[in-house]
Amino acid sequence: MRIKPFKGLRPKRELVEKVASPPYDVLEREEALEMAKDNPYSFLHVIKPEIDLPEGVDLYDERVYRKGAENLRKFVNEGILVQDPEEYFYIYRQEMGDHVQTGLVVAASCEDYGSGKIKKHELTREAKELDRTKHILYTNANTGPVFLLYRDGNLPVKELLENYMQQHEPEYDFTSQGVRHIFWVIRDKGLIEKIKGIFENIPHLYIADGHHRAAAAHRVMEMKKKENPSHTGEEEYNFFLAVVFPHDEMQILPYNRAVKDLAGLSGEEFLKKVEENFKISPGGPEPPKKHTISMYLGGKWYYLRPREGLFDPQDPVSSLDVAILQDHLLSPVLGIENPRKDPRITFVGGIKGTDYLEKLVDSGKYAVAFSMYPTSVEELLKVADQGKIMPPKSTWFEPKLKSGLVVHLLS
Repeated sequence: MRIKPFKGLRPKRELVEKVASPPYDVLEREEALEMAKDNPYSFLHVIKPEIDLPEGVDLYDERVYRKGAENLRKFVNEGILVQDPEEYFYIYRQEMGDHVQTGLVVAASCEDYGSGKIKKHELTREAKELDRTKHILYTNANTGPVFLLYRDGNLPVKELLENYMQQHEPEYDFTSQGVRHIFWVIRDKGLIEKIKGIFENIPHLYIADGHHRAAAAHRVMEMKKKENPSHTGEEEYNFFLAVVFPHDEMQILPYNRAVKDLAGLSGEEFLKKVEENFKISPGGPEPPKKHTISMYLGGKWYYLRPREGLFDPQDPVSSLDVAILQDHLLSPVLGIENPRKDPRITFVGGIKGTDYLEKLVDSGKYAVAFSMYPTSVEELLKVADQGKIMPPKSTWFEPKLKSGLVVHLLS
């Protein structure tokens, strides 16, 4: 795999807590507006620039992209963000309760993405891909990192980073929304070369989160390549911002589901239909193991266990719990054929907890909710290795990477 250091555009140390923001795709406009309303330094002004435009402006309006670029220039001109003088790698550690994950911040190769060396497990949507492509083109930057994984094996990357962190003071160290974020700059050129050499012998990286950002970066590379008669492959537009983590440090939470109605069925009729494919028993809000789904209906929790022969245990996709639920309940019983587009279904990140599912159903706005056992990292890697695609909303990685800690400029 090809990775390279880059001249990061970063917040002044005293401003980092005000600049750092959640990723663009976990907040609705109203949430982002509320979060940034008293904070002119928030990176949301760059990645969610619609908050600085009149309500009702379409998210894909050209004015949104122009505003994002204008706000990024303003951050640079006012010294809120300052570019490093040389190319560096960076270390990004997150601590959430007992969970710790440590990633290497790099510029990853668009060519490796295009050739399939960087493996994916999700389909991208054209509109979202074009949206991120325009955002990159207008800002001339990768403003949000792609979350990548590598199979750790016996690689010495962890040890090298751990030694560096012990011997150097972090550049940033702050806590936001219950997560501690610690960030180091690797200025040691010898260590940078050593890390590059290790990654050259890694056959594949895997996208955990950020499929649209990666696909958009590849699009931009192809566009700029055509426009540049002197293209060499070394230009910054050939690379995208990424944070690479060892696979065994990842924490995947469940991605739960709630459905607004029972497709015209009474509660009793619905349970009878569900029973054709699942064994139903009284249960709790969290599934105790794989291939058990918790269902909340009529103020009660049930366990659903798929009947014998319902799926192929050797198929890495159809044996996923989210696929079993979709293929044998949501589609045939509730008529949800395309969960990406059906407005009757809502996906709820596991970070919100099962109490949130109960509130949705108890409010009367939803009829039934499903609490899932989390997809494992090994399941994700197996799907990606076989070139297959997971059902939508199969994984919820937590903690989320902050945006605004470092930006990769394309020139």
